[in-house]
Amino acid sequence: MIRFIDEHRDRFGVELICRVLRPAVQGFLTSRGYRAAAGRAPSARRLRDNLLVPEIARLHAENYGVYGRRKMHALMRRQGWDIGRDQTERLMQLAGVRGVKKSKRVFTTKTDRTQSLPQDLVNRRFTADGPRRLWVCDVTYVATWSGFAYVAFVTDVCSRRIVGWNVAATLKAEILPLQALDMAAWDAGGDLTGLTHHSDHGSNYMAMVYTDRVVELGAVPSTGTVGDSFDCQSVSAASREDEEVLAGAF
Repeated sequence: MIRFIDEHRDRFGVELICRVLRPAVQGFLTSRGYRAAAGRAPSARRLRDNLLVPEIARLHAENYGVYGRRKMHALMRRQGWDIGRDQTERLMQLAGVRGVKKSKRVFTTKTDRTQSLPQDLVNRRFTADGPRRLWVCDVTYVATWSGFAYVAFVTDVCSRRIVGWNVAATLKAEILPLQALDMAAWDAGGDLTGLTHHSDHGSNYMAMVYTDRVVELGAVPSTGTVGDSFDCQSVSAASREDEEVLAGAF
């Protein structure tokens, strides 16, 4: 109440503000009550808030602006402040800061159960006796400050190297995985005759624009169940290191 009157008294005057708002706001101050409160010395709580709010704002900024109530409370305690968790939350609101919310779960594989699918020619045997015999493809995602970036990979099972990749803000077949496939095909000379292309049941890999391109390149399509193409026991550490390097760049 006091702050509201202070902000508008020069324009409307104390008497008018109190007279207009008294019937509408229960417990609103009279002009006499306002003058008594305005001349009163700041309370101990107000003085402590004035001390802690700038400190919370500083520490929050120093920690990249991601700390929420729990971590900020622990940090303030480590800094020597005797402060409770609820008090920390109230002071963070006064300082206009808050923690970063947990990202929503992202699904990179969406199966179309009405579509007929290629057979599983790999059957979880992720081995090949030479390069360009078996490629496995999958999509992952990277959280960024502006949203999620999706990354499509094509890995040669023989060498365990990523031979094609693409980053996009969408999972659409013609934008994300198709560009990764074209990169790998270009490096292979554009002819994938005799190669098995293995992916999961994701709608982006089963889209007509993508499956037609696989056949056009001469590869044989193969699909496993959801998540099988990058089986954690089958992809080598070298392939995972490549994925981490590429994902970390974005």
